[in-house]
Amino acid sequence: MAEPLEFSVVVPVHNEAGNVESLVREISAALDGRAYEMVFVDDASTDDTRAVLAGLKQDFPTLRVLSHRKNAGQSRAIRTGVQAARGRVVGTLDGDGQNDPADLPDLYRALTRADAPEGLVMVMGRRASRKDTAWKRFGSRFANSIRKRMLKDDCDDSGCGIKVIKRDAYLSLPYFDHMHRYMPALVRAEGYGTEFMDVNHRERGAGSSKYTNFGRLWAALSDLRGVTWLIRRRRNPHGADEV
Repeated sequence: MAEPLEFSVVVPVHNEAGNVESLVREISAALDGRAYEMVFVDDASTDDTRAVLAGLKQDFPTLRVLSHRKNAGQSRAIRTGVQAARGRVVGTLDGDGQNDPADLPDLYRALTRADAPEGLVMVMGRRASRKDTAWKRFGSRFANSIRKRMLKDDCDDSGCGIKVIKRDAYLSLPYFDHMHRYMPALVRAEGYGTEFMDVNHRERGAGSSKYTNFGRLWAALSDLRGVTWLIRRRRNPHGADEV
């Protein structure tokens, strides 16, 4: 691995050809002057997403592009990006442009501040004013209320894609499909701390959502049972000392 960096931004994308260029430009503007990289992971898109990203590399030397050979889902794309990242801290953004890259510096500063609580490894966004349909907002509130009661993770908005997390902490978490929606619970189960911060939320720039309320509901019911079992079966030694 090359010399470590201060910060890596991982963006999973699937059929987002109309959004990736603006995202690259916005991330570059938000992090100008920092030691950082962008890692876009194309999850086997069937449109021109990969070609658009490849064409941007000449103008944006901090941009790296990874491409899955087979579609594997958002959580796998994020994990691929984090595994390849050189930053000690990793930020994630959804690829649809609804997360605002301008929020990344504030999230990073909150995580790395000198008086941060011991064990804090993740600061996660909380969409203060969602720019989604009423039906989609209802579905999200319903799912969040159930998840929060079952997992007791203190998270009001588990679907918010923008967050920053220490890379080594992320890689210590168990991987499974859809894990990105259960990050606060998984982080807490591992003995780490999470904070939440209000962030901007925007209209989708181009393309269409890959999710529906009913599609998420059936997956969420199965996932909740699995995550509850996984957390119940974990045992935390609270660190280890070399003797």
